[in-house]
Amino acid sequence: MIKIGLCQIEGNSNPEENLKKAREFFRDAAEKGIELLVFPEMFMALPGNGILPSHVAPAASRFLAEMAGLAKEYGINCIFGFWEPSEDPHRPFNSASLINPEGVEVARYRKLHLFDALKIRESKTSSPGQTLPPVVRIKNLLIGLAICYDLRFSLVFDHLASQNADLVVVISAWYAGTGKEDHWLTLLKARAIEYTCYVAGCNMVGLRFCGRSAAFDPFGMPLGDAGEEEGLLEITVKKERVISVREKLPVLQHRRKDLFQ
Repeated sequence: MIKIGLCQIEGNSNPEENLKKAREFFRDAAEKGIELLVFPEMFMALPGNGILPSHVAPAASRFLAEMAGLAKEYGINCIFGFWEPSEDPHRPFNSASLINPEGVEVARYRKLHLFDALKIRESKTSSPGQTLPPVVRIKNLLIGLAICYDLRFSLVFDHLASQNADLVVVISAWYAGTGKEDHWLTLLKARAIEYTCYVAGCNMVGLRFCGRSAAFDPFGMPLGDAGEEEGLLEITVKKERVISVREKLPVLQHRRKDLFQ
């Protein structure tokens, strides 16, 4: 069993301000016994104030070091979004890091699918990753990573399920707009049902983003919804629930791998 905290925050283009906010959430999480603290996509900084594309490398190194220090200080695993330099100096990677309670990075993932839709062109300011998302063990649970627009691509979750993920954490800066909130919640629930795993989505809130950080269990039952304000959504994830649902609903065993690759 793992107690998880989803930090629904209003983004800022200043990494120092975001680090201050991170410390507040770590302090709160430690008091509540949370073992994994999750921050949204682009938590390091929203685009602005010259963070893209200039100065990404030194800013990223400092941000990673500071977040690692907080994880070690409070003894809590954490997942968060940050900008990572790529071969294209004008288009960094939109990445996620998982740091353990010793302050050691144990996984990193670069967003595969860039949101070039609805009058937004992420490919102009960031580079797509080229490797599949990792699955990492925390206690007795296997946890996979995904970022925002990845949620619309079931093959990402198919890959994570093939690696026996019990929980997929989706960090996001999901834009507000007509139908967007429904898409977000519907897809989080659908992926949980499709792959009989927990799915937890940690989203930004504010003028551009819809909030509604939420989680669903392997049967698609809702575990919580953060609404539209900043705050910490607490959920509990149990290995026994995954095992129970997969015994009753063994869809992963019924996949026709002889026909579908």
